[in-house]
Amino acid sequence: MKAGIVGLPNVGKSTLFNCLSNAKAQSANFPFCTIEPNIGVVNVPDPRITRLEELVKPERVQMATVDIVDIAGLVKGASKGEGLGNQFLSNIREVEVILHMVRCFEDGNIVHVEGDVNPLRDIEIIETELIYADISQLEKKIERLKKQSKGSKEAAASLVIAEELYAHIGELQPVKTFENCDNEAFIALDKELRFLSNKDVIYGANVDEDTLSSGTNKYVELVKEHASNVGADVIVLCAKIEEELVGLEDDEARAFLDDLGVAESGLEQIIQKAFDKLGLQSYFTAGKIEVRAWTIRKNTKAPQAAAVIHNDFEKGFIKAEVISYEDFVKFGGEAKCKDAGKLRLEGKDYVVQDGDVMHFRFNV
Repeated sequence: MKAGIVGLPNVGKSTLFNCLSNAKAQSANFPFCTIEPNIGVVNVPDPRITRLEELVKPERVQMATVDIVDIAGLVKGASKGEGLGNQFLSNIREVEVILHMVRCFEDGNIVHVEGDVNPLRDIEIIETELIYADISQLEKKIERLKKQSKGSKEAAASLVIAEELYAHIGELQPVKTFENCDNEAFIALDKELRFLSNKDVIYGANVDEDTLSSGTNKYVELVKEHASNVGADVIVLCAKIEEELVGLEDDEARAFLDDLGVAESGLEQIIQKAFDKLGLQSYFTAGKIEVRAWTIRKNTKAPQAAAVIHNDFEKGFIKAEVISYEDFVKFGGEAKCKDAGKLRLEGKDYVVQDGDVMHFRFNV
């Protein structure tokens, strides 16, 4: 499961990626500094892990993670190959959530590829290129379906939906606003072609330090208005400040943010929001050897959640011992939860809840 950082060149993508992963992707003041996508595995901030660690005192702790991909800057004409655009667009197809970085600050020392700061124009450039790329993919698919539909009812049904979708995105409307997104033929098309303009988007408004303290500026307000219109989230951050936070201890970072009047770092917000947009949640195992967050999709049942630890756990699943995180903390650990009757035995149909503390009984 991956989230990809996209945007025009020089909007702070690689700076942000360096902060997220400490991978030290190349970052400089000229376009196309990033050519190959960089991938970082990032811990998902979760204060519940810290509390469990305090209670259990394990030998080690393992947090949930999410993959973040730093994709090279797109430019106008990317769908036609401008700026190695075809290569970059193919990288975006491999991610499930897009973090769209938008420049919302003025600085004459940092080149803007379009000449001036205009976040709505910048957003339109990127999102139009994603739609053009989808049009190109769909055109090829329609040609194949026309040949296949002569002898296949399934292909004929797919062709009808594909042509309806083609008319929709031909008006430069994103795939996500297509009215038949629940149609089985559409779902199959999206699974095959991985439409770029159907992916969830989080906008990252990259601002200067003064704006971070005040919370907004005219550029941020434009991004927020656009995001509201398309049902997306906005995270306001300052990539320069995030760089400074990377080398600080937790208490120092907290004091720094407090001085700025900021409740949470941009990185924490991005990771948490990406984790949620990916449809993921965590359950915990908590023992003396290890406290660990295990990543599952929302609405996962107990046997499939057990398989994340080991496939044999699903094959031989008998029962799950479950304590809610709230009860685990309130009563002070597993033994006290048992005494209080807060440990439950759940079967194969149990839908795991975010934060459940679990042990699995199995027999192989």
